[in-house]
Amino acid sequence: MKLKNGFILHDVGDEHFVVATEDALKTFHGMIRNNASANFIFQQLQRDTTEEKIVAAMLKKYDAPKEVIAFDVHRVIAQIRKAGLLDEG
Repeated sequence: MKLKNGFILHDVGDEHFVVATEDALKTFHGMIRNNASANFIFQQLQRDTTEEKIVAAMLKKYDAPKEVIAFDVHRVIAQIRKAGLLDEG
């Protein structure tokens, strides 16, 4: 899975956003504001990956129990999937 084409990540100071561009504007209007950990997940989704690989990457970056990180990653990916931003082909 990875982020569909046409979505870019943009930082303004300490603020993190995902913005639709090009063809993505046909199906998604607006932008998503993220905290640092959700932004990290979006960064991982810029290339083809799995939920397990994202959890492993977050374990290296954040000092938190694996169960907490796995739950958070699953929750954020579910929201991204529900918004229709993932290419799972």
